[in-house]
Amino acid sequence: MNKKSSSGKKRFLVIFISAFSIAALVQIIVPKSPVSCGNSRSCSSHPELSVQNKAVGIFNKQTIIPPLISLQDEQQPVLGTSDPAGKKHIFVDLSQQKLYAYEDNILFMETSISSGKWFPTPTGEFDIWVKLRATRMSGGVGDDYYDLPNVPYVLFFYNKDVSQATGFSLHGAYWHNNFGHPMSHGCVNMRITDAEKLYHWANPVTTGPTTYASKENTGTKVTIYGEAPI
Repeated sequence: MNKKSSSGKKRFLVIFISAFSIAALVQIIVPKSPVSCGNSRSCSSHPELSVQNKAVGIFNKQTIIPPLISLQDEQQPVLGTSDPAGKKHIFVDLSQQKLYAYEDNILFMETSISSGKWFPTPTGEFDIWVKLRATRMSGGVGDDYYDLPNVPYVLFFYNKDVSQATGFSLHGAYWHNNFGHPMSHGCVNMRITDAEKLYHWANPVTTGPTTYASKENTGTKVTIYGEAPI
């Protein structure tokens, strides 16, 4: 082997190692892209109870009249009357646009849902961390802009990769009736009657219009899987 060939191979090896080291360093330093927000309002501020019966909603460039909500009409279950959270589990099948809720491996409810169309609904294992009887959600830009007061029966979920600040939730939807097809900006839309049923069944056990999960009142597990149809 001549000196010229040996020198060329050494230079190639040095360049290869340097490029590999830089790529590895970039992977360490550059963070993963953040998960899209379920709605910009809860991404910019903490989710909170909101009842605005005189407000008007906007969805898909249409004006929407939200349902009237009276917190005084709510019948609140007493803490401790429900089974432990570990016996309940919610499954969301994005491929079939279906939700299944089980208690002690017995099907409690099955219903059609609408997952993310403009932004994907995250997949994985989650915990419900707060339940709100109603809140206001807004987000999107241009033709996709939406502003929806009195979103009913909201169950926010999270895990280590999808933080509480992203604002993803299961909730009732009054602005469309196209369940079984993706229609949301990342959340899981349900018929209001189904959302109400799930809201009062799922843990944390409802103690008022705002209920946070705790060590004594843990949230139900939510598993979201599959790929939503285009």
